[in-house]
Amino acid sequence: MADGATWDSLGRYALRLAAAAAVGFLIARAYRASTRRPPASLDRHATTLVLLTVLVAMTALVVDDSIARAFSLVGALAIVRFRTILEDTRDTAFVVFAVVSGMAIGVGNWMLTVVGVPLVALVALGLGFLSAGRAGTVVAQQLVVRLGGGRDPEGVVGATLRKHATSWQLKRTTTVRQGAALELTYRLEMRDDGKPIEMVSELNGLEGVQHVELGEA
Repeated sequence: MADGATWDSLGRYALRLAAAAAVGFLIARAYRASTRRPPASLDRHATTLVLLTVLVAMTALVVDDSIARAFSLVGALAIVRFRTILEDTRDTAFVVFAVVSGMAIGVGNWMLTVVGVPLVALVALGLGFLSAGRAGTVVAQQLVVRLGGGRDPEGVVGATLRKHATSWQLKRTTTVRQGAALELTYRLEMRDDGKPIEMVSELNGLEGVQHVELGEA
């Protein structure tokens, strides 16, 4: 009798984790199709979405109906610190999508999974196509600028960035050369008429700029 119950549990676990993996791939596919981003960045986040869906389903199976297990798991996960900064709010939405889907599968809510996952995926695809139709294809660029110490970044590079880019965001600031210089890393989107080579040349010619590097984010 016990062996039969064990095999039933194994079958239930295998089915739910396999379903979580399949749903994770569907979520990752919807993410890739609805997000305009360089392939390398897409691949990293898509892989995370698949694993996250499976892991959350596994977490729900561990907790089951036990309140004590839930509190123990919360205490264990509280030790972990996640420091990754998501560049786009849509990335956050897909993370929540993966978490909720994994949880629904883990607790065996098949109706919500069958109805909710395709519906949210279709909405994401529709919004992605609408966004692409309005804005066209935009490739994010990573700009690294090294300034001499004591320089105001906005005062030095702001005018050039406004000329060539539609938007930019300072992602990282570090000191180099033993504090004698400041290295700024921006994520920016070029204007349709923006000229990357001309922008780099203009930045290089600015007083206080020691180094400029531009590439895909």
